[in-house]
Amino acid sequence: MNKIHSVVIVDDHKFIREGLKALLNTSDDFKVIGEAGNGMDAIRCIKEKRPEMAMVDINMPHIGGLSVIKECTRSVPDVKILVLTMHSENGFAKKAFQYGAKGYCLKTASHRELLFAVRTVLSGKIYMSPEIINSIIEGFLDKNECLSLEALTRQELEVLKLVGGKCRIKDLADFFCSSIKPAIQYHAGNSPAQRI
Repeated sequence: MNKIHSVVIVDDHKFIREGLKALLNTSDDFKVIGEAGNGMDAIRCIKEKRPEMAMVDINMPHIGGLSVIKECTRSVPDVKILVLTMHSENGFAKKAFQYGAKGYCLKTASHRELLFAVRTVLSGKIYMSPEIINSIIEGFLDKNECLSLEALTRQELEVLKLVGGKCRIKDLADFFCSSIKPAIQYHAGNSPAQRI
């Protein structure tokens, strides 16, 4: 029997919450145990329910999503936060990860990619939408941007090393346990280097 992962959904749009619940209900390993439509209710719900994962939007009434992430990862350290947002700017992603998020997925993602992101974060790995990875790389390669190595996070330094080594976008996605095409599968018996 599969382990059932408890999830709280945080979004100020009811139809988004209902859509996410319907999507997660297509799999028998998820159970939505709570939801919230604003930041205050989100913090209260996550502290009360103590889910394994919380899916959190950035734009929230009363208390913004970033503050929800910061407070909930402090008070409920075991919760894994997956940000689900329209914001593709890497500044939001950077703040979310600094505050304790484990994943950052855009609302433009397909159902398959979103489920991949959820499972990746629940497995203890980091997930970033490919568009966010591209944005980070563009920031590093911007000749007008002066980078201070001391100001970079550990993950940003790793990305910089990979970019310096002329790796492909796909290699960066693999590094972040992400995927440009989550449907890509391993051939039986092949190593990751032989991925199609």
